[in-house]
Amino acid sequence: MAAPVLRWCCPGRRWALACTGRGSVHGRGAPTGSRSNGKRGQSSVAQQPLITAQKPRKGEHKWAAVVGLEIHAQISSNSKLFSGSQVHFAAPPNSLVSFFDASLPGTLPVLNRRCVEAAVMTGLALNCHINKKSLFDRKHYFYADLPAGYQITQQRLPIAVNGRLAYSVCVGKKRSQVINKTVRIRQIQLEQDSGKSLHDDLRSQTLIDLNRAGVGLLEVVLEPDMSCGEEAATAVRELQLILQALGTSQANMAEGQLRVDANISVHQPGEPLGVRTEVKNLNSARFLAKAIDYEIQRQIKELENGGEILNETRSFDYKLGCTVPMRDKEGKQDYRFIPEPNLPPLVLYDSASLPVGADPQQVINIDQIREQLPELPSVTREKLIQQYGMLPEHSFTLLNEVGLLEFFQNVIKETRAEPKKVTSWVLNNFLGFLKQQNLAVSESPVTPSALAELLTLLDRKAISSAAAKQVLEELWKSEGKTPAQIVLEKRLDLMQDPDALEQLCQATLEGHPQVVMDMKKGNPRAINKLIGLVRKASLNRADPAAIKEILEKQLSS
Repeated sequence: MAAPVLRWCCPGRRWALACTGRGSVHGRGAPTGSRSNGKRGQSSVAQQPLITAQKPRKGEHKWAAVVGLEIHAQISSNSKLFSGSQVHFAAPPNSLVSFFDASLPGTLPVLNRRCVEAAVMTGLALNCHINKKSLFDRKHYFYADLPAGYQITQQRLPIAVNGRLAYSVCVGKKRSQVINKTVRIRQIQLEQDSGKSLHDDLRSQTLIDLNRAGVGLLEVVLEPDMSCGEEAATAVRELQLILQALGTSQANMAEGQLRVDANISVHQPGEPLGVRTEVKNLNSARFLAKAIDYEIQRQIKELENGGEILNETRSFDYKLGCTVPMRDKEGKQDYRFIPEPNLPPLVLYDSASLPVGADPQQVINIDQIREQLPELPSVTREKLIQQYGMLPEHSFTLLNEVGLLEFFQNVIKETRAEPKKVTSWVLNNFLGFLKQQNLAVSESPVTPSALAELLTLLDRKAISSAAAKQVLEELWKSEGKTPAQIVLEKRLDLMQDPDALEQLCQATLEGHPQVVMDMKKGNPRAINKLIGLVRKASLNRADPAAIKEILEKQLSS
């Protein structure tokens, strides 16, 4: 059968830098904590015996936890998967709904080329095998926000299979040790999102918004190769960074563009795998880790008390910090999968199989997309380590905070300070202020140019480190002023007159004979006290290193 006609759609924005079961259950509903509808459907992640035993707590049996994930990423596209309706977050309810989205009789799906290219690019970046022929299926079930009564997905033959996602977990007291791990990817499939059900408890009614109905999703199914919440959260964060680097998804979890379902079970090593539960609609990496770790401990406690684990769907109550039951899954739902009659097989080509004279707008070349792959986060981190000599954990922080890497690189370009000093100031001082104020990098009143100028003043020894921190505080309060202006107004520049500094040191020695005597007796703290006294007398304008040098010289004479 001929390949389906592909509808061209502008790819939209591309983001510069800033993984798992055969399944077609798409996650829908609002993120955890909202009143929107929960996701429906049965998990299709088959749990395999590839596990890692968790370290048991004191007094409890050794248990092994098995964690698998289903991740739904909204594709960055200007229009929906099978219709020309626009995709826009927070648009007025039911303002972006075509006849096809509303499932009116006689409407037919037209495949969005951009969504296919995004799926291929994501599969290549995740080391998947791209199927040159993939199929679409109907998955039947009834719910109010699914007008057609079925979802178009890829159950039998998805677009990408057998991939792997490498991620790294930081461990140790200071989280300075990096352990590299890999999770297998069973498949990546294209499918429609559903609409949204908004429950109004006050009026005892449910309202339907179909703006999201038909939006293109990538479902990434990770094999159950993980054993704790931290591993799962780190893997999801790595996938999020990859999607953002590719530009295939904005992957903004707060806006529901990346939603995660976790399948969790525990068992004792050497025994069969336990009954699993599924925790739905997790919308942040932090909640994902908390939900998984709570569910593991809940299952262990239940089994050790002689109870049994039910095959059920649960949700995570972020306010209480625990999972709560939603529905049981003992009665398996029949989704009555059938081939989608209105869509022929999706046929892709590589350079070797591309038909002669084929219209480039009607075919997709896998090799051409492979050539367009941008630099991935793992490569960027390695470059940061090699180029600037930074610690691996610092490279992770730079990439994990949205916009922080670009901020760091702009500071590097504009300052003469050493990269290690820039790294320290960006990650400790600058990022610390952002956390205190609960601001994103893009909302910071301190620009890269301002921080670069401040670090240049510090590198030239025009100001002390303590004064530089004071200037940074003022930059947060005094938007528009430069570091040089703040230094001048606050008289924070270092004393440049060596004779005046020598006089201050001499006066300090004469005024504190007891401290001088302690130092001569070998008290190592005495010199620090003297330095502090001199700095206080100089209104913190004297360089501690210069003070120490002069004091030692005067005391030895």
